Amino acid sequence: MPHSLSVPEERGLSPSVLIVSDSQNGEDQCRSSVDAIGGRVIGVERPEGARRQIDEKIVFDVALVDLNEDHGPQLDELLQDIERAARAGRYRSVISVPIELVDIVDAHIEHPDIALLCAPGQVDRAAALGLATAGHRLTLRDIGGERGNARLRRLSEEAARIASALADLSHGDAPSVAPGGNALGEAPFAFHAEPVRTYRLGAEDIRAIIRMRRSRDRFFDAELFADPAWDMLLDLMAARIEGRQVAVSSLCIAAAVPPTTALRWIRTMTDRGLFVRRSDPRDGRRIFIDLADEAAEALDRWFAEVHDNGDVLPS
Repeated sequence: MPHSLSVPEERGLSPSVLIVSDSQNGEDQCRSSVDAIGGRVIGVERPEGARRQIDEKIVFDVALVDLNEDHGPQLDELLQDIERAARAGRYRSVISVPIELVDIVDAHIEHPDIALLCAPGQVDRAAALGLATAGHRLTLRDIGGERGNARLRRLSEEAARIASALADLSHGDAPSVAPGGNALGEAPFAFHAEPVRTYRLGAEDIRAIIRMRRSRDRFFDAELFADPAWDMLLDLMAARIEGRQVAVSSLCIAAAVPPTTALRWIRTMTDRGLFVRRSDPRDGRRIFIDLADEAAEALDRWFAEVHDNGDVLPS
């Protein structure tokens, strides 16, 4: 049964966390993550009850959300509330979902104060929660003077303790998906679009490079060659030439790293202007990722230079 929320009497260094989960197992994992960072659980809610509790009267540092099912309009409304709260600076959020829900959740959230995790291990969840609470609690007025120095010392000690707790959690915490694996399954493209233009290199040439990159994983540890930015650039370039749209979940697979890592890279590449988010005209609960025109042109020029020099295209 969901626990009732209580407003903390004092907001000290111990971060307050609201858990929203649709399963007992998810709740247990969230509690473990809160314990690992030395936080306080001020309440636990199921998705259908969370919106009634998350209002201006409730004070907490982070919403820790763990979902395994699509709750339809209730999920959409909850995510919209979380996005609005992030924009207002009320609290930060950490959201954990399986790959099947990544597209839906990603379509509703954009603010950098919301961390989206995909099938995370305990270390990933606790690390994201630790970062969220640390960033939320330290303000400029906390720095300076004897009181500020003492606060910084306590935060430093807390960071060291969190690092120790994460190290303990990491034993036996295997990645949810092995880098380069296809355990998540291939997400289908939604529809074909007209190619933007003709490029020097064909889609099959780029797909061949991608296959060469993946074949290395049979002979070496995949982590030695992990380069999610390059893998995603290649995949999006091939899709652009083919006139295909790529969903976030599909791009996570193409990155050949654990999906939570891929999601961070997608956000980074979008922030840097290399990727562009486009709404799915047929499904408002999904976002497509496309190469920015400048990124596509830069890749094409690189392919042309390598070809004109007579070099073998590197994998």
